[in-house]
Amino acid sequence: MAMNGQSGGLDAETLRRRRAVTEAETSLVALVTANPAAGEALSRLVHVIAAEAARTPRFAKALADALTADSEAAGTPAPARPRAAAKPRTRRSKGLLDPFAVYEVSGEPGLRARLTTLDADQLKDIIAEQGMNHDGAAMRWKTTSRLVDRIVERVQARATKGDVLR
Repeated sequence: MAMNGQSGGLDAETLRRRRAVTEAETSLVALVTANPAAGEALSRLVHVIAAEAARTPRFAKALADALTADSEAAGTPAPARPRAAAKPRTRRSKGLLDPFAVYEVSGEPGLRARLTTLDADQLKDIIAEQGMNHDGAAMRWKTTSRLVDRIVERVQARATKGDVLR
C-alpha cells in the first residue's frame, strides 16, 4: 500500500478505493436482505468478474475500458437513441367486391365495367384487401384508370397462373 509520507497512513487514492468497495458491499448487503436470490446472484457475478480481472490483465483492461467514461472515444458504440413513436397505421375498409369472382363470371370487360363505377378509395380498398400492391405504388395513385388497370392486371395474372402447365 502506498504511504503518504505519514507513518502508517494510507494515501487518498487507496482510501477512495476502499470507500467505494465498502459502499458496494453495503448496497449488496441491502439487496441480499430485500431480495436474497437477486443479491446472491449479483454477489456471485461480481465475485467471478473481479476474480477473472485479478487473474487476467487483458480482461482487467477490457473491463476498465468498458466501465470508464472514455470508452466512447475508444470505439464503444453510443447507446441507441429512443425511437420516435410510429405513426398509427390506418386499416383500409373491406373491398366492395371480389374482383376474382366478377372476373370468373363476367371476364375482363365485366370486371372493368364494375370497377369503373367505384371511386379511387374503394379501388384502393380492393387492392389492399387482395394484396395487389406488390410494388407499393398503387396506394399513391390518384387516377381510377390506373387503379382499375392494376386490379385487372393482377386478377388476370392470378387467373392464368399455371396455364402453361395445362
